[in-house]
Amino acid sequence: MLFEPFEKRVLAETEKYIREYFEHEGSGHDWWHIHRVRNMALKLAEKEGGNLFIIEMAALLHDLDDWKLNSGSESKTEQWLKLNGFDESTSQTILRVIEQVSFKGAGVENKATTIEARIVQDADRLDAIGAIGIARTFAYGGHKGRPFYHPDIKPVLHTDFESYKNNTAPTINHFYEKLLLLKNSLNTSAAIEIAKNRHIFMETFLEHFFAEWEGLR
Repeated sequence: MLFEPFEKRVLAETEKYIREYFEHEGSGHDWWHIHRVRNMALKLAEKEGGNLFIIEMAALLHDLDDWKLNSGSESKTEQWLKLNGFDESTSQTILRVIEQVSFKGAGVENKATTIEARIVQDADRLDAIGAIGIARTFAYGGHKGRPFYHPDIKPVLHTDFESYKNNTAPTINHFYEKLLLLKNSLNTSAAIEIAKNRHIFMETFLEHFFAEWEGLR
């Protein structure tokens, strides 16, 4: 990867900043999640193309203002880009990619409009499924003090962002409200191929979970 001196410097400084900022995050949105998303995004870009600098910056910064981790209205991402001398056009390009990453509910369309956004969105969604996705889901549920399952509380396919954001259902419901839907929401052929086995692994986990819950295994 050949980056200009400014790009190399700001990527290194952004990685350092994000790693320190998320070092003690315990909700499944820690530095290692961001590290995996960045690496996966660059892997997808090898096959799909796109501006590598925009992709890597957006991947590194994609959780900095995430609604699940923040209550403030001031954008730390914008502040960081301004502090590091980004021009307005590049800043807005990175911010638009980040805005299109997050899942906002089963019935809420969040279409990625550029190849960079499609790649970072796919990389983030791949990290939400499979074995790591399962681990992250239970980490987040525990972080929020939620029960992992309640047979009387059924999953809901949210049709607006507010109801999805305010959802407090048990962790198992999240598989049906989001995780099992992600395979069919991916944008790139490279991500779709990776998602196949991760999706099957989640289905197998749920099969075992409910069998054990009923005392059948």
